[in-house]
Amino acid sequence: MKINVIIIDKKGKDQLYAPLIEHFCKMAKPYAQVNVIELFDKEIAKAQDISPDAAKRSYSRAFGKYVGSGNYSVALDPSSAEVDSFEFAKLLKDRAVVNFFIGGAYGLEEDFLTQCNRAISFGRITLSHKLVKVVLTEQIFRGLAINHNHPYHK
Repeated sequence: MKINVIIIDKKGKDQLYAPLIEHFCKMAKPYAQVNVIELFDKEIAKAQDISPDAAKRSYSRAFGKYVGSGNYSVALDPSSAEVDSFEFAKLLKDRAVVNFFIGGAYGLEEDFLTQCNRAISFGRITLSHKLVKVVLTEQIFRGLAINHNHPYHK
């Protein structure tokens, strides 16, 4: 199984959260290969200066090559339904490739959300991109642990 966390965020290791993200990716290795893919370019930077709508369009374009193609696509969207850890685990069950999408500062376009198989929320609070990566990678490991009867989730 392969799981991609695809995020609109500037590349680079941050010293505070990177070790936690690496820890959860390493813990998941017996069950899945977890990759964090950070996307940010001049087009996104310029679009964010123009307007929220332009920014969202640039995020959709950046995500374009990852959505579809038989992969299961899950967008993180604060206005979507919240899931608990057991529901989250079901998103991973019996899938070859799962792509999780985390939008930029202005969120995601409605059109992009409809291209995804599912949109979920981790709650209505706003989290920094770096913290969302930690929470998501932890939930990925927790979901894999649930699906493989590993005691971590208890």
